[in-house]
Amino acid sequence: MVPPGAAVRAARPADLAAVAGIHAHYVRHTVVTFAEKPRTEAEWEQLLAEVTGSGLPFLVAELAGAVVGFAYAAPWRAKPAYRFTVEDSVFLAPEATGRGLGTALLGTLVAEAGRAGRRQMIAVVADTGEGASAALHRRLGFAEVGRLTDVGHKHGRWIDTLLLQRALPAPDPDPE
Repeated sequence: MVPPGAAVRAARPADLAAVAGIHAHYVRHTVVTFAEKPRTEAEWEQLLAEVTGSGLPFLVAELAGAVVGFAYAAPWRAKPAYRFTVEDSVFLAPEATGRGLGTALLGTLVAEAGRAGRRQMIAVVADTGEGASAALHRRLGFAEVGRLTDVGHKHGRWIDTLLLQRALPAPDPDPE
């Protein structure tokens, strides 16, 4: 599932400058994220600690030794009844798209979130008209379950979001 010459692994603090740079590109130049201000490296460190501290995966994709993408699963909502549901975030450096890295990241994220005991994954995808993110999620078994119309406003335009969902694989049963 991981393209030749690439690797998907757990994120480390040393990766966060690259993660911050990748995300900042999308914040500044696109509407695929509704963030309007890039996170600082310190804010990424806090998020990494929160995500991994709750037993959820935060992954990076490497190509030729450089971090070119990241993905993480975070709680869907704060209310306790939602504790088995997570939301995914997947971002690739613009020059790394179209190489199968998004599929590798999201596929690994789905598997690891399932192993972490979560049952459902939600994707909230900005409907920008280009469709790559929704297509990625559909390839990995997500189904569209809703649309929120004109819920985001960024760079002078109103943006819908698609809600996609999939069940996560159950953790392997204890062999004993």
